[in-house]
Amino acid sequence: MVWQPGHKIQGGKYVIEKELGEGGFGITYQAQHTLLNQLMVIKTINESLRNDPEYPKYVKRFIEEGRKLEKLSEKKHPNIVRVRDLFTEGETYCLVMDFVAGESLFKLVQRRGALPAATAVKYIQQIGQALIVVHQAGLVHRDAHPGNIMVQKDGKAVLIDFGIAGEIFPDEGYVNSKRFASNFAPYEQMNKGGNRQPTIDVYTLAASLYYAVTGQHPETSFDCKLYNKSLTPPHKYVPDINEKLNWAILKGMKLEAKDRPQSMEKFLELLDNFNIAEVAKSRKIEPQNREEANSGVRTTPVVPKIPSHQQKSILDNIPWGRLSGVILAYSAMGFFSAPWAWAWAWAWVLSVAWTVAGAGAGAEAFVWAMALAWAVALAWAGAGAGAFVWAMALAWAVALAVALALALEKLQKSFSEWHIFLILLGTSWLGLGLGWLVYQIFPIIGHR
Repeated sequence: MVWQPGHKIQGGKYVIEKELGEGGFGITYQAQHTLLNQLMVIKTINESLRNDPEYPKYVKRFIEEGRKLEKLSEKKHPNIVRVRDLFTEGETYCLVMDFVAGESLFKLVQRRGALPAATAVKYIQQIGQALIVVHQAGLVHRDAHPGNIMVQKDGKAVLIDFGIAGEIFPDEGYVNSKRFASNFAPYEQMNKGGNRQPTIDVYTLAASLYYAVTGQHPETSFDCKLYNKSLTPPHKYVPDINEKLNWAILKGMKLEAKDRPQSMEKFLELLDNFNIAEVAKSRKIEPQNREEANSGVRTTPVVPKIPSHQQKSILDNIPWGRLSGVILAYSAMGFFSAPWAWAWAWAWVLSVAWTVAGAGAGAEAFVWAMALAWAVALAWAGAGAGAFVWAMALAWAVALAVALALALEKLQKSFSEWHIFLILLGTSWLGLGLGWLVYQIFPIIGHR
């Protein structure tokens, strides 16, 4: 029987608020801990399985894994959901976990589109470190897909839904959980009983990274195995993706488990190699040489050598041409705002406001609104200067909106939100400052 909102369990300790999702194995609920006044997630075995001859085995595994997870939670890990309790309510076995606030990686990509590579890798590395701890405890997650990776406002990624209960999906954003999961599962996991090796999680996490950087679901491993289909490489969707990152994803998603990195540590080494390369190329340091120098042992994987003409420093990823248009437009703003103190202050406020918005999603509409608002405000402030100021303000406002939108489109492919924020803030302030300086030299517009 499915519990309804308001249903009390454990003598009123928990009150069911709503059902979050239902899978082939179990049901998950959002509940309120009445004593702690905290939201919790309670997972149960689906009663429809009671007639399954394997049901006693399911229960035994549920209890065993619940105990392991509870023990795992004794040392709180920032990237693993915490297990709070394991009990029976009547004949129903229940596993209680913390409610993790945030947005799933699946919904984040749905809303924003493909993420900048550095941002996606940061999330996946956090989950990879969490899975290392899980594997050391003798567990395999089996469902480290984007729906089970929660991204919080502070940039922390948290892994939820473990082991045998991992089929259960929150209903927000999902229509067919099994179909969704199949895009991220290796084919050997689909066998009855399932493979429970760490290479399962390696594949799933690599597939999650594929989705994060491309915005596309990968082909199912089952189709690749049964129909001899090929996995579309990430660079087909993102032509300028770093080659080492492209290779690392494909390596983690090898069809046969023996061809993948055999541990999560080995897979994360490929991503470390990518991160070191991004920072070190501008210093002309080979990533493997630096790491080997520190350890004295060759630890990094051998990767395809990238031709020297294709190697670009992180500075090469900055769209200088497009940003020069932004600087020019902001310079005009600074120049025409200089005669009127409040208009100058308004221009500075807008530059900061757009920078904050531009580093996030949906900034294009905000750009147009802010640019137009600046044009109207400046026209008002400069009304005494005649139609010339109004016309120039409007023209440069439109130019700024176009330049910002073009620059943002390029920046989001290579940089995290924080780096975009710094680039845009520096660009806007540089442009405004140059415009103000030019006005001090050539004050062609009179003061009010």
